[in-house]
Amino acid sequence: MKTDVFIAGGGVGGLALAVKLASRGVHVTVVEQLAKKSSAYKGELLQPKTLAILDTLNVLAETEANGHVIDQLRFLEVERQAHDHPNEIQLTELNYSRVASKYDHSLMVPHETTKDILREKGAAYAEHFNYLAGTRFLGFENGMAKVRQKKSIQYIEADVYVGAEGRSSPTREAMNVRVKRRDYNHHFLTVTIPRPSDFTKGKMVTTADQFLGLFPLPDQQVRTVYLIKAGTFKQIKERGLPYLYQAYSELEPELSEGVRAIQDWKAVQLMIPFTYHVDSYYRGNLALIGDAAHTVHPMAGEGMNLAIQDADVLGELLAWCREQGEPFHKHLHYYEDVRKPRVEFLLNISHLSALVYSLPYQWWRNIRRRAMQRMYDDDELHVKQMLNISGLGKWNFTLVDRAIQGSILPARSKKVSDRKQQQFLFSEAEDYPWRTLQKGKV
Repeated sequence: MKTDVFIAGGGVGGLALAVKLASRGVHVTVVEQLAKKSSAYKGELLQPKTLAILDTLNVLAETEANGHVIDQLRFLEVERQAHDHPNEIQLTELNYSRVASKYDHSLMVPHETTKDILREKGAAYAEHFNYLAGTRFLGFENGMAKVRQKKSIQYIEADVYVGAEGRSSPTREAMNVRVKRRDYNHHFLTVTIPRPSDFTKGKMVTTADQFLGLFPLPDQQVRTVYLIKAGTFKQIKERGLPYLYQAYSELEPELSEGVRAIQDWKAVQLMIPFTYHVDSYYRGNLALIGDAAHTVHPMAGEGMNLAIQDADVLGELLAWCREQGEPFHKHLHYYEDVRKPRVEFLLNISHLSALVYSLPYQWWRNIRRRAMQRMYDDDELHVKQMLNISGLGKWNFTLVDRAIQGSILPARSKKVSDRKQQQFLFSEAEDYPWRTLQKGKV
């Protein structure tokens, strides 16, 4: 079998890449090991930049129709009280609307729903979209991709091979790249439970040593993420589900009924956060996207978004090569030029977000409370934080910003104008610099 672009992995990143390529007349073959939907938790929060990309793929309207809008993130500090409602200490609200873009919100969509939408869109380009479910990528042999479908071995020849397999990546192994990894002192329990109809905002509830993240889904569901100390899951399970019921109820009473819908620990998934980043996104005619190239701490909700943003840049580059009659592999460096520094930037943001909630000390909590309040009081801090996590642009924090966050300097009273923000939003020249054969500001 021969194809223009071979993609190992039919997750959202691989599918987004395939849809873009197929829509531009590039023949693509996607192999996906799973033959049916996965029950494992994967990313559900689509950030504004990702929504913009889905818009270019003509699937945004359908995605929005199947999602729940998150236009605000609430950070609530409480004192937990046994068998009673918590005492609320501080509420900070950060709004996506502070970003000067028509994509002024994020969206919670069940992961498999996003995959279904992308796969169905790809099928609309049947002449150029070849999707092989239940097919395992085994690596490379004689310069071709070796795959197994049931008991049959096939070889697929391509001009470019893209590893979108996730954390376990034969493509990455074949590239022999270096991987820099970081581990953390905490794990998470995640489970979806029913929510009241008026529970509609993203919310993080914290004490000095606890964290409960709550992200509403459609159909009156909410994705919950509960922080635990690394290595304690077994002991927590031994204490039984009532321990979880009590913890949720005392941190967020509105979910005291919904959490009791959990009837078996099998519904609760353990997440072990760690980060890594490869030193090269391509070698020869091999390239990596998504978790094959980088994994971020889940605190900032960026993992799936980075995969789709990788796919956007790589897909646009490969489509341009086809349209210009240029060899695909000759220009792959542009993909790394654009994406690697942006991913590194968001890896750092996610890492700092993890540290904010990693230390179970009252003095650290006091620092966190002051910093969050200043981010709300100072509009430039507010805009920078939301702009950066949105993926729509990059605006670095300065020493003055950190001094304001630390209460060393007073908060600024001036509101940031949309015009000022424009210089920090990514332009098409920055997203796709090869179009003018200039790297632009990447």
